[in-house]
Amino acid sequence: MGGNAVVFGASYGMPFVSSLDEPRRYGTIADLENFVKLTYLTPHLHHSSGVICEPTDVPVTKRHLDITYAHLKFSDKPFLGVATAGSRAADTIALCEIVFGKEFVDRNCVVGSIININSPLVLDHTMLESLRVYAAANQAAIVSPFVMAGAMGPITVAGMMAQVLAEAMAGAALTQLVRPGAPVFFGVMLSGLNLKTGAPTRGAESWLAMLGLGQLARRLGIPYRGGAASTSAKTIDSQAGQESADMLLMTVLSGVNFLIHAAGHMEGGLCLSYEKFMQDVDHLAMVSRLLGGFDLRDDEFAFSAFREIGPGQHYLGAAHTLERFADAFHISSVYDSNSYEQWREEGELTAAQRCNAAYKKALASYQPPPIALGLDDGLREFVARRKAELPDSVE
Repeated sequence: MGGNAVVFGASYGMPFVSSLDEPRRYGTIADLENFVKLTYLTPHLHHSSGVICEPTDVPVTKRHLDITYAHLKFSDKPFLGVATAGSRAADTIALCEIVFGKEFVDRNCVVGSIININSPLVLDHTMLESLRVYAAANQAAIVSPFVMAGAMGPITVAGMMAQVLAEAMAGAALTQLVRPGAPVFFGVMLSGLNLKTGAPTRGAESWLAMLGLGQLARRLGIPYRGGAASTSAKTIDSQAGQESADMLLMTVLSGVNFLIHAAGHMEGGLCLSYEKFMQDVDHLAMVSRLLGGFDLRDDEFAFSAFREIGPGQHYLGAAHTLERFADAFHISSVYDSNSYEQWREEGELTAAQRCNAAYKKALASYQPPPIALGLDDGLREFVARRKAELPDSVE
């Protein structure tokens, strides 16, 4: 990660889950496993995130083990480790060592974790402890101030950027004091604040800050973790689509290297929607084409088509067209571009209804990546042993 690379990751940390089939409810380990599988199945998400949703049916003291196992078992994409305690961070690294080998992990970054700054200007005990564990193990600390302007930071864009820069630099410096050369990210998560209600807002101020902080991250030479396809909407409506599209595009244009919350984000980060996950993944496919830029090879200038097709004719049957038509354009799997009559004949389905069918079809087709029997046994044994050692409640 870094340079000109852009990595899209699934959402992170939502306590609630929703779908058309069930109202908003607390997430479960089955939901987390479902979203790990959905992430694995799409080429437009490169990273499996971490706590995609909170598995509230597992005790807090033990759920980090099930979360990490789910990522290692049901996907072969990179993921984020748990940072809710130093001991849980250590368990994450131990599970990775079972898969990759202890010496390999010590020499290579195989996992990272979000280290949130408790803005303003506080790195609390939990985050500091986890930062030390990941940095000492040569694993990535994604140092991420979380600023709501007007509450956790200054109300102006320049002031907010200055605070984020200071907090991110302080966290990055700490990783290097623990282990020089340990991988580290300049992370940021920010929003405005409706000072009448206390609710987060997303608009031009957040966009400007994202763009400016991207420049500061490049000046420091540190990979940049930016915002999200985020929305405060409670359902899949025009607000959800507009806010998510705006934030996603502005984050991409800021030069982001790692973008989590790229799919499924609802309700300001409190709820993960199955349908919006599929809608966002479809949008990521289009954004990926944007990131590909222009192809300016000779055959892309269509000289053969110009020679074949004269004035007043059409290109539908041109050899150049026929060679490329199958994948020349992104054809959405969840949006409808057919005629009104065809839409009515097919049941007048909404985008949300098509997304509902799409996620169910995807899960029905899921096949896990191969994992050596010995590795899976080792992971299960470690999880079982640590669960037996840990209490069911926080004392």
